[in-house]
Amino acid sequence: MVRTGIGFDSHRLVEGRRLVLGGIEIPHEHGLIGHSDADVLTHALCDALLGAVADGDIGQHFSDRDAQWKDADSTMLLARVIERLARAGWRVVNTDATVVAEAPKLLPHILAMRTRLAEVMGIDLARVSVKAKTNEGMDAVGRREGISVMAVATVAQQAGYGQGV
Repeated sequence: MVRTGIGFDSHRLVEGRRLVLGGIEIPHEHGLIGHSDADVLTHALCDALLGAVADGDIGQHFSDRDAQWKDADSTMLLARVIERLARAGWRVVNTDATVVAEAPKLLPHILAMRTRLAEVMGIDLARVSVKAKTNEGMDAVGRREGISVMAVATVAQQAGYGQGV
């Protein structure tokens, strides 16, 4: 069985925080605010993977009301999602994500993000796509108030497992 899930996340940009996307720290005068490291790319991937297997979302598994996730490295959350799926017999086929940000320019960091995410998910780099787009100055993202990400993940179930998590 093959299934696909969609994930979305967005966070506000603020001064005094580091900018982390796809597990990579990117030099910038603003960072994303959130309970964890606010890595919107990794959060959207977590939601896409969880959605593919109908297992809720990142907030259900890693609540922002739980102190253990304060300032957590989001790639560790992704690793836990991958472990959860693997225990239920699911493997990641591929992922695709689009980061929407006016600044900074992300093209120089795309390969590093893809490499880190592939490493955490335990899949080949060719199965991880990350793209960057601007919002052409429209809405809050266009005004440089935040960053948004849309992600899609396809998973396949290994033989001998049921359909649930």
